[in-house]
Amino acid sequence: MKSFRLNKSFSYKELLYKCCIFLVTVTVIVYFLPHEERFYNQFDINRPWKYSLLQAPFDFPIYKSDAELQKEQDSIMSEYHPYYLLDESKEEEMIRQFQKDYKDSLAAIIPDIAYQLYIERTLKKIYEKGIISPEDLISLEEENQNSIQTIKGNASNLRNIADLYSVKQAYEELIGGDTAHYNKILLQRCNLNDYIIPNLNYDAERSETAKEELLAGISGAKGFVMNGQKIIDRGEIVNQQTYDILNSLQKEWNKRGDTITEKRMTLCGQILFVSTLILLFMIYLETFRHDYFQKKRSLFLLFIIIIAFPVLTFIMVKHHLFNVYFIPFAMIPIIIRIFLDSRTAFTAHLISILLCSIALRTPHEFILLQTVAGMTGIYSLNELSQRSQLLKSALMVTSAYCIFYLAIDLIQVNEMEQLDTSMYFKFIINGILLLFIYPLLFILEKTFGFTSNVTLVELSNINNKLMREMSEIAPGTFQHSLQLANLTAAAANRIGANSQLVRTGAMYHDIGKMMNPAFFTENQSGINPHDQLSYKQSAQIVINHVTDGMKLADKYNLPKEIKDFICTHHGKGLTKYFYISHRNEHPEESDDKEAFQYPGPNPFTKEQAILMMADSVEAASRSLPQYTEESISNLVDKIIDTQVQEGYFKECPITFKDISTVKTVFKEKLKTMYHTRVSYPELKEGSKAKA
Repeated sequence: MKSFRLNKSFSYKELLYKCCIFLVTVTVIVYFLPHEERFYNQFDINRPWKYSLLQAPFDFPIYKSDAELQKEQDSIMSEYHPYYLLDESKEEEMIRQFQKDYKDSLAAIIPDIAYQLYIERTLKKIYEKGIISPEDLISLEEENQNSIQTIKGNASNLRNIADLYSVKQAYEELIGGDTAHYNKILLQRCNLNDYIIPNLNYDAERSETAKEELLAGISGAKGFVMNGQKIIDRGEIVNQQTYDILNSLQKEWNKRGDTITEKRMTLCGQILFVSTLILLFMIYLETFRHDYFQKKRSLFLLFIIIIAFPVLTFIMVKHHLFNVYFIPFAMIPIIIRIFLDSRTAFTAHLISILLCSIALRTPHEFILLQTVAGMTGIYSLNELSQRSQLLKSALMVTSAYCIFYLAIDLIQVNEMEQLDTSMYFKFIINGILLLFIYPLLFILEKTFGFTSNVTLVELSNINNKLMREMSEIAPGTFQHSLQLANLTAAAANRIGANSQLVRTGAMYHDIGKMMNPAFFTENQSGINPHDQLSYKQSAQIVINHVTDGMKLADKYNLPKEIKDFICTHHGKGLTKYFYISHRNEHPEESDDKEAFQYPGPNPFTKEQAILMMADSVEAASRSLPQYTEESISNLVDKIIDTQVQEGYFKECPITFKDISTVKTVFKEKLKTMYHTRVSYPELKEGSKAKA
């Protein structure tokens, strides 16, 4: 009963965990989706229509293009003239001011009354024509206006700008208008510019009203399309008229998507769309990769990738940034293939591109191209171990893009001139960006704790610092590790395990022996320090090579996968030599197995199981009195069968068939390593006599 409750509690907790992942993923993706309803079809003038028959879904006008509207506006604006108010009070004010100043001071400069009358007469003439400010004059010149409407009282008159005075022109007219009768120098002494101010003021309200009335006469449409009317069919060329109709349909469609009801319907559809795809992906994981729900790092990697690429696509589409074909979507399956497996890589890639397609104008073309590119990426990178493989993969993905797009394009066009060559540039940029997967792999390894094959290859390089130290400090252990690396890799290849992982694990599994190399047989040269120790002390030193190895692994920042080989290659086994020797010498003592037992745990992956088997077999094989097929075969069977019987492999997914295959590989390899010979029969006595 207690067990039932525990299982039930666990299942509820797991269900809640999966629901949280589902809700967070759907919420983030839907949040970044463009929520406005859009006309998704892509079209270009003088290009064939790529889709099925298109009929008008509703009545809509055929809008004029911006160029056509601008041309009509320019034409009708030639009839527009801004309005200016003629302020008569300015004329009276300035003439009164002059008369006052003349009496007070100017009479001393120009005592002749004729000058006074001339100035008053000229000022009146100037103000009647109108003085315009320099700012307004510049504005009129920029608008290419030659005339204005002047309002005086209730009357409006059209005046040419050339007939108006600027402040400068008015002053020059005042002092130089009649030099034959009036001395210009005397007039200049009077500071007559003090009596010249603009009296034409821009009437913004009347001007804007006049402009709007003129523009209101321009129609934004040049035709009308009825509901159900055919617009274009597949393969037909988009001419100028059809192009205008399609643009008009797009504008009208976007306008109609602005209502609250339609926005809510769009949002509901998007939530349903995204939820369905994410649910399908989670069903796939539940069915085929249930262990990923327990491996948090694997699950986080998958869902971060599935969220990141659609969000990036939505942002680019929403803000009209770069073309989405610049985004290297093939990164999705390549990254997942490197860290996880091919089936999950393809499934995650397919889900991601389906999510992205909802925001694009040509979803079917996008899905086809990205599916082909993703499959190419998976096939081209079977096992990443060198940087050059990424370059090869990028070239293959780019080629796949180009070839498949050319195929689609050839199906749709009628002439070679209609082929769209601009897309190939985007595919090349896509391939270049795909090369950035290498530094991205390093970031993901450090973030999520994954270990790629590139890292494993780098670690297995015997010239790296730790390996060099091992070869110098514990040369026998180093040679043992090298032989074990070859032995385990061969066995792993035969049963479909990760050969590079087990090879690297074998290189590092005994690094703890570097702390006390002389206490291990392979590093001894005649002197055995264990002779001076008790069996328990010796056992503890031997056992410590596991804990010492873990300390060195931490010091050198080795990946967790390699640390697992260090702590599992003996599992929870006993140091049997010291344990049995101790028991034989002290039969009266209680059985103290813990003092002779490795800390474990037992192997929990195929690769760890292979290393445990190989380590025991290779070490024992060096003590064989003679190397024959029979002796090697018996040794391998005895050691591995004992490990199976003692339950070392109960926690790892290795089958009896795999174990049998591993045995066969070990026998073949050991025969080669020790150059086994056929045992020659001895000649019997009777036969000697006859000879």
